[in-house]
Amino acid sequence: MASKAATAAVDFTRVYTSLGLSKETVAALQAFRKRHADAQRVHAHAAAQPTTVDFAHYRSLLKNKAIVDEAEKTVSGFKPVTYDVSAQLKAIEAFEAKAVAKAKETTEKIDIELKDLQATLANIEDARPFEDLTVEEVGQAHPRIVEAVETMMKKGKWTVPGYKEKFGDLSLM
Repeated sequence: MASKAATAAVDFTRVYTSLGLSKETVAALQAFRKRHADAQRVHAHAAAQPTTVDFAHYRSLLKNKAIVDEAEKTVSGFKPVTYDVSAQLKAIEAFEAKAVAKAKETTEKIDIELKDLQATLANIEDARPFEDLTVEEVGQAHPRIVEAVETMMKKGKWTVPGYKEKFGDLSLM
């Protein structure tokens, strides 16, 4: 009974979003919850039905008492078949182990990405404004810009490709 209260108290949509689960994991969990609800519904329906048979009532209705006696003997001798569900339990445990491993892997990836993002954020917060940077500092940060400018100067190119198309020609001549 406590599990029903716990299940009812869980807000699964919030759990899905807060844990950052993948789409296939969310779909698998929703399918599992649906199967569980269906099984509970079938079990409640079966448990509500009467399980006893009034053989005296059938003896009074039927002329052939041997049929009722045979049916009563069959019902009293009925023993439910027990099934070995260890294979299903092993499959469930394997699925659970995979889900836990996937969750741990996802957690590790998220932790690494979070550390990278925090480092990037700290770098952005500590960076100087663009207006305060010098040409030398930009060149040190991106050496390929310096190389590109040097090769353009060696070839005698004094204009930046695409500049006129973007900003127009500002020459007065």
